[in-house]
Amino acid sequence: MTTLKEFEDALKAHGLRSALDVLELLRKRDKAKRSLNPARRVTGRKMTPELARQILHLHETTGQTQQEIAFQLGVNQGRVNEVIKRGKWLTENPEAPEAKARDAALQRMRRPAPPAKASAKPPIKPATARRRAPPSPQLSLGDF
Repeated sequence: MTTLKEFEDALKAHGLRSALDVLELLRKRDKAKRSLNPARRVTGRKMTPELARQILHLHETTGQTQQEIAFQLGVNQGRVNEVIKRGKWLTENPEAPEAKARDAALQRMRRPAPPAKASAKPPIKPATARRRAPPSPQLSLGDF
């Protein structure tokens, strides 16, 4: 498939200046119409017991779906599901599995990256005997 750049180069090669001018006008019009779309991904808030209780309250009192609750509160939909289905984050217990996982992830982020280790494999020695290259296939006019 031909790219726009290749098309433009072909127009230049054939000296079609008027077509290039039309192309430039279309580019300017399209650029003026462009707008920045807001990010579709919701940045998640930190889960707290208060936020978990608020999720449960919305789930019980409204007919909202998990996705609607997540969007309203600005949290990940998976977190809403975990609160509703498994009761996670309802307590401030530091021994809870989700709290341990969160703390371990924070520790990994704070820890500096280990230095790169040298390769355990010995360096490749140059071959003493030369290998023959496989024969190249012969093409005939019948192949086209």
